[in-house]
Amino acid sequence: MTRRSDFRDLAPRLLAWFDRHARALPWRAPIGVARDPYRVWLAEIMLQQTTVPHAAPYFEAFTQRWPAVEDLAAAPDDEVMRAWAGLGYYARARNLLKCAREVAARGGFPQTSAGLRDLPGIGPYTAGAIAAIAFGEREAAVDGNVDRVFARLLALKGDWAQEKKRIAAEVSALVPEERPGDFAEALMDLGATVCTPAAPNCMICPLTEFCAARAEGAPDRYPIKPAKVAKPVRYGHAWVHMKKGKVWLVRRPPEGLLGGMLALPSALWQEGSAGVAMPPSDADWQEAGEVRHVFTHFTLRLAVWHAEVSRNPAGEGVWADPAKETGLPTVFAKALALSTGGKIRRR
Repeated sequence: MTRRSDFRDLAPRLLAWFDRHARALPWRAPIGVARDPYRVWLAEIMLQQTTVPHAAPYFEAFTQRWPAVEDLAAAPDDEVMRAWAGLGYYARARNLLKCAREVAARGGFPQTSAGLRDLPGIGPYTAGAIAAIAFGEREAAVDGNVDRVFARLLALKGDWAQEKKRIAAEVSALVPEERPGDFAEALMDLGATVCTPAAPNCMICPLTEFCAARAEGAPDRYPIKPAKVAKPVRYGHAWVHMKKGKVWLVRRPPEGLLGGMLALPSALWQEGSAGVAMPPSDADWQEAGEVRHVFTHFTLRLAVWHAEVSRNPAGEGVWADPAKETGLPTVFAKALALSTGGKIRRR
């Protein structure tokens, strides 16, 4: 069993590698330059459940439009939600605004992990990452990449929930007094570019000599996690009202899934079958097909219906140009694209 004491040279090795191979990312300042906590926070929130390539253009658009936390705090909810559309996990966007407004009211971000955890939308990992990267606090930031790196370094074979606790303790003990933020980002970069989920490139890894899984000859066996449980499938309907080239959009309730977002009128989203749902207005409805979308806890199969209408449907809504609409959640963008033959602009 590899012991923590065997890792005494790990941090210097990793940081030397990072100095040569750090990724150039839009939210990073050059090594040795102080980080803007607003940019660190915004990047960490966007990267929750989102890949770097997907998050990067959103980050650049947000920071151009709202270059400081005070600017974001003053932004209307609708504008921020539209700018977030396509990033998914929309509760993050609602918490983003709440957090920005609280930080602006405080006059700045708390500079400790404990203080950061008191803000909306910031959990232990995000607090540790911001505290280490932006403020130089000796805090661990253990994400999925870091879990994978240490599962392999230690060849962990036990219950994954317990092993994750061990990883958190191991990483916390290894964070150096100097450059804790660089250490956090170095581990993330190593997991993202070298110690990858499939086919880890051990030949160029700076930590090969520390790695018990490499010594076993099967690093890609790790981490050993419980088998994934199949996600339930829900079924529903979405209606695309078209009038003079415009599409009718409604605002979803402020709380719950996709809360506060513009959307197509839809119904049911239930397990078992799509069932029969009453369209929101009388029209010559034609079935356009079905879209499928994977959410965190379920897969949605949405029957899409299309109709040309001569008057506004009942209730509140807006007419929008489908060729310019970028404020829809991905599932509704898919449905609109299906109905209009792909004539919708996305990021």
